[in-house]
Amino acid sequence: MTTESLTSRPVRPPAAPVPVLGGLGLFAVLLAAALPLVDFFIVNVALPTIGTDLAASESVLELVVAGYGVSYAVLLVLGGRLGDLFGRRRLFLGGMAAFGLTSLACGLAPDAWSLVAARVAQGASAAAMLPQVLATIQATTTGPRRAKAMGLYGATAGLSMIAGQILGGVLVAADIAGTGWRSVFLVNVPVVLAGLVLAVRVVPETRSPRPEPVDVPGTFLLAASLLTLLVPLTEGRAAGWPLWTWLSLAAFPFVAAAFYAVERRADREGRTPLVPPSLFAIVSLRRGLLLVLPFSIGFSGFMFVIAVALQEGAGLGPVAAGLALAPLAVVFFVFSLLGPRLVARYGTRVVTAGAVLQGVGLALMALAAWRFWPHLGFVELLPGAAVAGAGQALQLPVIYRVILSEVPSARAGVGSGVMITTQQSALALGVATLGTLFLSLIPGMGMRDALVTTLLVQLAGVVLTGLLSLRLPRAVV
Repeated sequence: MTTESLTSRPVRPPAAPVPVLGGLGLFAVLLAAALPLVDFFIVNVALPTIGTDLAASESVLELVVAGYGVSYAVLLVLGGRLGDLFGRRRLFLGGMAAFGLTSLACGLAPDAWSLVAARVAQGASAAAMLPQVLATIQATTTGPRRAKAMGLYGATAGLSMIAGQILGGVLVAADIAGTGWRSVFLVNVPVVLAGLVLAVRVVPETRSPRPEPVDVPGTFLLAASLLTLLVPLTEGRAAGWPLWTWLSLAAFPFVAAAFYAVERRADREGRTPLVPPSLFAIVSLRRGLLLVLPFSIGFSGFMFVIAVALQEGAGLGPVAAGLALAPLAVVFFVFSLLGPRLVARYGTRVVTAGAVLQGVGLALMALAAWRFWPHLGFVELLPGAAVAGAGQALQLPVIYRVILSEVPSARAGVGSGVMITTQQSALALGVATLGTLFLSLIPGMGMRDALVTTLLVQLAGVVLTGLLSLRLPRAVV
């Protein structure tokens, strides 16, 4: 072979190194994952103070909660797609910075409608940030490291939802520098600044190797589907169920059907739909999403109902009402760390065992409410809260891991967006359904019986979760 033939042969460039998410990088993305979920719940205990300070009606206060939740849910899948397209680190940093700015706007809002607008913008920024967390984990970890990272993500998500309510009560009661309710939003600003400084240094850039353009018709139809369902359900009770709420709910199935038809046609024609129907051919994703719905509806409904019952019925202050859930939070954190080890040994039957434990915990709390009302607090709720926390911890992190276990890295953004959209929509539905049921039962049954009845309805949802868990693939990839 001549020297000329050797030099004329094209030289292949070395393969780009696979990005790896280190320990500090994982901490940075989990910190960002906690922020949107904390903010979904942190405002619950601050609403009475906000209403008094800003002279806001009940329907406007509902918008403070719903505006954030709906904009967050509507834009999550789009946020995942944009991360795949433009780079997940870029979207993550931009979304995190926007979350800090919109949190500042919430904390400085001069009136109720300014707060509503800032909350809508805050939800949109969370939708840009959060899908990148799971997509980055999927793209930068494998094997046991991914299992551990997903376990920590599930632990962070569950703990954030509980801690948000506890932290909200503490901040409102502390009235730091006279900020009152504003501190529940302003506390995000220094956390975001620290997170940005860390993330710039330690979070690697990843993107889909085959970036897909944004599906504009699909984006609008998905937004319309979620809006026609979530807005009337979250606003209907406070507004007195006017005609528009019923018309919106009636339109929902037709808009959802149009969304599915458009996405299916785009998939068949080789174009790139926002939510590829072929994604649901993955059995683990499809069956895992079915579990997320009843679990998240029950979780958020319980958190709302117990906050109202303990403060307005049992007469506890916001701090005491929050601390009554501390056993649930502590046990959740401990058991969620055990999840990966248990899954490696017993597979997805861990989820079934978790549903059984959660059901026992709910039954114990319903019994405590029946026997000790209105003297219901930390001690009375301790056994049930601890057992329920263990059960929830054995379900949520494992379900997350199952859903994304077989999603290709190229579709990590859209896969995580679909999962979080399902969860966020279910969280909003939980407050709208179980919360509305509880508040509707109080005038006729009294607070105690309304609480017990609502807990038993949630118990039926836990039974459904347990039965559905039997259909999960036994092993987790």
